[in-house]
Amino acid sequence: MALSLEIDEALIEFFRQSDFAGSGAVITDLDGTAVHEEEGRVYIPQPVEFGLKALYDRGRPVVLNSLRFPLSVMRTFGKEWLAIAGAPIPIVSMNGSQLGFVTTDEKQELCFDEITAFPLDANEIDAVLAGVDALLADGIRDVLLFYYPRDWRMGEIIWTPVAEKVIHVKEKYTSASSVTAVESEKLADQLHAEEICMIFLLIERPADDLMAYQHSKPSSFFTTKGVDKLSGSRAIAEHLKFDLKESLGAGDTAMDIFLDGVGLAVQVGNLDLSFRGLRQTIRVKNSFELGDLLFRLAGMQEESSDENGKLGVSPGG
Repeated sequence: MALSLEIDEALIEFFRQSDFAGSGAVITDLDGTAVHEEEGRVYIPQPVEFGLKALYDRGRPVVLNSLRFPLSVMRTFGKEWLAIAGAPIPIVSMNGSQLGFVTTDEKQELCFDEITAFPLDANEIDAVLAGVDALLADGIRDVLLFYYPRDWRMGEIIWTPVAEKVIHVKEKYTSASSVTAVESEKLADQLHAEEICMIFLLIERPADDLMAYQHSKPSSFFTTKGVDKLSGSRAIAEHLKFDLKESLGAGDTAMDIFLDGVGLAVQVGNLDLSFRGLRQTIRVKNSFELGDLLFRLAGMQEESSDENGKLGVSPGG
């Protein structure tokens, strides 16, 4: 699919004005952005695969920035993405609270290699639990608390105050490693016994058939103070030695605050987001069009390399 003239011109302007080819990267949200869901199947669209492969071939870093926890990334499309990348995949997971690489171990099994993490402190955990207690005191029992320990092997754990709902919750949220209905006091003990990177609080609704990571109301997600997708992007950019302001970022919800920190912000979908790139802002219809944009950007780098090899100059300089 050909990009519109407006998108192509903005992309060309970003490439010419920036040092994307030398110090930039691509940092992208997953659900609704780089991956597509259809009839319960979540997958990497072919245009995105082609665009990613072209960028990897030209040496550009690609970072995943998602609400998903590492095990979710690995189980859903880890092998597929690793095959495209041909190298460990840097990820900013759980709203910026844990950074690392999805990779393989000595047995060639998928694993997560942490760079750093920013767990909630004890007071922050207590504040969330106080909110839960207030809901319960008001007679609201359809509360679910999702929590994500720093130990990535533990995955996603869900707590419900209603023991009879455990089976229902297990069947509905298949991404969960376990579902518990312990007393509130024991829940507090369990949370304080682990380093917890993120908590998600949900008042369950019958029509709500989405996994926890697909919800996009910011106030429902709790990370330690100052941690979000933008702070995580800055931290991983420093670790990987790329420049965020020379980079492209893509996202589709109000959680994707990192779009304010990149040179080129690509808004995917129909939401009217307030985020703006430092140099350019582009809107594309869906993940398929994002893939076309990534492929075009990689092509610009290849064309520029060919021309500059002859002229002895570099883009952005």
